[in-house]
Amino acid sequence: MTKSFSLTHSDEKSSARAGKLKLSHGEIETPFYMPVATKGSVKHLALSEVSDLGFRCMISNAFIFYLRPGLSTIKKAGGIHQFMTWKHNLFTDSGGFQLLDEVFLRERREEGVVLNNPFTKKSELFTPEKAIEVQNTLGSDVAMCLDDVPRYGEAQGKEFYAKTLTRTINWAARCEKAHENKKQLLFGINQGGTHLDLRIKGMRALNEMNFPGLALGGLAIGEPKPIMQKIITSCRKEMDEHKSMYVMGLGTPEDIIMAISSGADIFDSVFPTRTARHGLALTSKGRVSIKNNIFSKDFSPLDDECACFVCTTYSKALIHHLSKNNEESGFRFLSHHNLAFMQKTMETARTSIREGTFNVFARDFLKKYRV
Repeated sequence: MTKSFSLTHSDEKSSARAGKLKLSHGEIETPFYMPVATKGSVKHLALSEVSDLGFRCMISNAFIFYLRPGLSTIKKAGGIHQFMTWKHNLFTDSGGFQLLDEVFLRERREEGVVLNNPFTKKSELFTPEKAIEVQNTLGSDVAMCLDDVPRYGEAQGKEFYAKTLTRTINWAARCEKAHENKKQLLFGINQGGTHLDLRIKGMRALNEMNFPGLALGGLAIGEPKPIMQKIITSCRKEMDEHKSMYVMGLGTPEDIIMAISSGADIFDSVFPTRTARHGLALTSKGRVSIKNNIFSKDFSPLDDECACFVCTTYSKALIHHLSKNNEESGFRFLSHHNLAFMQKTMETARTSIREGTFNVFARDFLKKYRV
């Protein structure tokens, strides 16, 4: 197993940790958050803006790229980085996330999952081996195993979750065997719903395999937050300390801070940019609904503690006006600011871990940040 992660600091009063993840396109300080570029772009922003904000890693969806534009186009471009014109690191999700979407999911099988192609209306069996072949070809820096993702609150009960976990572990072994791109890391994904015993069983099995990083999938999809936090805490304890923990789909600032306190290292979510498209700004004092009429004559910045170009240039009144009128620039400004807020939050969290003040930072952040 390639040792890609080095632990540099551990918080004495929590499980928070700081380290460095070495990938093909550069080393990244952990903990870090990844913007989501599902189809190769972050909505409303140029990738140069994402880079200028300091992000050195994003995540894209391998199954979507496989469907369109297709592997032949990516090969001709020289790989996914060249196609996207992104010079930094990139994770690719395998396609397991599509199991949560009825548009894609047709049938679960032991050999793989039958997924619909929404562009052609045809379906095909997507196996663990196929998921790895696609990601090897794309050339992302980190590939993810194909996992069997159950929805939260499945009516079929614990037995169904147990079956999806067993399938996920079996698929992980098949993914590991099929993986051939030596420049690319392969992370395993744990499932088990909100059943802690299943989660621990899965993490123990995956930890025995040669994955340099392990992810928690199937969280942040509606389950109670205290349960989610307990799962993160318990699963971290089952992992070797030199393996990175990635909590997939976790994107609210308050949830990320709590997850960091439990030892998680990597996060991604559409939350910052999706909420921007609904007129919500993430600020040091919590979420602000900029479409609220109270901001129509408010000429102060979105966040007086933020130094991004939006906060140093435009007023709440202008962004309120643009958002109320569905102007694209309003959503762009909010998206830019929200990502800037996430990046600053992660930078401050890393610094506080290194300086031994994470507990103080987390306490003050959560107290000040009102949902």
